[in-house]
Amino acid sequence: MNYDELLNISTEIGYRLLESGGEIYRVEESIQRIFEAYGIFTAEVFVIPSCIIVTVCDEDGHSLTKIRRIRGLGMDLEKVVQFNALCRRICRERPEFQEVHREIRRIDQCTGYTFWQQLFAFALISFSFTLFFGGDLTDACFAIFCGIGVKLVLHNMSRFEANSFFTNIIASGTAAVIALFFVRIGLAHNSDKMIIGTLMNLVPGIAITNVMRDIIAGDLIAGLIKLTEALLVATAIALGAGMAITLSQILL
Repeated sequence: MNYDELLNISTEIGYRLLESGGEIYRVEESIQRIFEAYGIFTAEVFVIPSCIIVTVCDEDGHSLTKIRRIRGLGMDLEKVVQFNALCRRICRERPEFQEVHREIRRIDQCTGYTFWQQLFAFALISFSFTLFFGGDLTDACFAIFCGIGVKLVLHNMSRFEANSFFTNIIASGTAAVIALFFVRIGLAHNSDKMIIGTLMNLVPGIAITNVMRDIIAGDLIAGLIKLTEALLVATAIALGAGMAITLSQILL
């Protein structure tokens, strides 16, 4: 048994699960089950949202450890599904390591939704939630431009690998500015409904759900870390929109 190769493969799969938005318990259990599939029951796994530590003892009793640092978490549920399916296949078939590496590379190359599909989704969410929160049809139509503006900000900020806190401040501020502009020139009526409808694109709903799941599963450290991150995102959203509204009142 090549312990080094098995350690690398299991850690890489766990890393990609966590990076794509997988829950802590899912990552730890997936790594454990991969080791058990190859007949190794001495592996210990510790995962928090920013780090994975995996240790295993070889046949001679020597400890092998691998640490992966996670710089940023995303949300790609399609990749979570695919890597979860890969883990189940490994447990079922115990394929060769080279085949597992090829499958990891194949999943990595999946592009997901295109930029234009995401742009349409942001616009549709802004339109729908503006109506949901009580805006009229005119407000909803012009909220589409707010959603497009938010997506363009997120897309361009991601190219510079900007901090998510400041990215959300700029994105929410952009949504507020566009909404206030359309109301100011008389094309729309309710800037508050347009703003809150557009900001639903930025609300970390899945992250908050994962917080509760991690805490219920007993991963308190991971849950608190994710809760702090979700609260920072919410703070950034409020700061961006609040500053834009305040400046508009001062200047206009």
